[in-house]
Amino acid sequence: MSGFDIKGWCPGALRPMASGDGLVVRIRAHAGRLTPEQANGIAMAAMAHGNGLLDLSARANLQIRGVTEDSHPALIADLRPLGLIDADVAAETRRNILVTPFAETRALAAALEAALAGLEGTLPGKFGFALDTGPLRLLTHAPADIRIERGAAGGLILRADGAATGLPVTEAEGPARAVALARWFLDTGGAPEGRGRMKAHLKSGHLLPDALTGAEYPAETAPLPGPGLTPEGALIGFAMGETRAKTLSALAGMGHDLILTPWRMILIAGATRLPALPHVVTDPEDPLRRVVACTGAPRCPQALAPTRALARGLATHVPPGALLHVSGCAKGCAHPGPAPFVLTATVHGFDFARDARASDDPAIRDIGPERLADPALFTATPPQDDTTDAPYL
Repeated sequence: MSGFDIKGWCPGALRPMASGDGLVVRIRAHAGRLTPEQANGIAMAAMAHGNGLLDLSARANLQIRGVTEDSHPALIADLRPLGLIDADVAAETRRNILVTPFAETRALAAALEAALAGLEGTLPGKFGFALDTGPLRLLTHAPADIRIERGAAGGLILRADGAATGLPVTEAEGPARAVALARWFLDTGGAPEGRGRMKAHLKSGHLLPDALTGAEYPAETAPLPGPGLTPEGALIGFAMGETRAKTLSALAGMGHDLILTPWRMILIAGATRLPALPHVVTDPEDPLRRVVACTGAPRCPQALAPTRALARGLATHVPPGALLHVSGCAKGCAHPGPAPFVLTATVHGFDFARDARASDDPAIRDIGPERLADPALFTATPPQDDTTDAPYL
């Protein structure tokens, strides 16, 4: 398995990340929501200062691709009047808040942002918060370190990721308690060298303080939604999270707020019809919903092969209800958890595994194009690992 470079942080708007097609500039919408004016402004800026391609991230952020060192200042200047740019990198990094799309979270998110502004110290770049306040939880498997979520008794609880139970809180006191929990994480050495996650910190033996510990279990987790009409609006998807600035502008033209989700879908708040646009997934049975892939080569300098065209071509081979993860390297950015099928790029082809992460040992090594095109690879019966010293061709 080839090595890869772990950055330990995520891109932002003020701190973009270099990629194979330029800088990646990540927009963190307040409460995960973009007004039509903001959405159209992002689209116009992406076409003027980037390459017109956008990504929806697993943290419910919108990424502008193809920005250059020269065009980045002008991009920020266009986005700042829209209320999308923080005062500095530290404020941007702290404001890593994921919200459920099917509950009203704007006041709670704003209160948490204000409370985080007073946090001393620097949280790790990937450290985040989740507001999962609907009747049932939807963000259970989304990346977050501190959660304000629905408890089994019906109220809200504050729960550290990795802890089975949480502390009952009101909406008014939740933000301050969440920041106190983040401060405890920093004070007890949770971020050595600027990196660290709550779950790993607890697993290493650190015990939560009594004042931030509770015995209430979280509410049940609801099934993840698919695209279609919902009581809250029209939910639409994007294959592998990729869309175009022109598509975002067309969505803004519908006149509704757009709520970003961690499932690479957008909720058009209040819409009563699905948009008829190219490159938009509106059918829950669309085979493209069965594949996930990182940006791949050449956009990512760490990727060993292109990924998304391959994933699109294999989508119809994946059985309904299953998922194929195509990863450009063993880092597995697009889907960090296990997938029923995973293909990981190598210098000789792709490694194949079942119920595995991109970094796990493969069942078959270095598969070539002909074997990849065989639908039998994705059947219920695991293939035999008949590899020798030579890769499949």
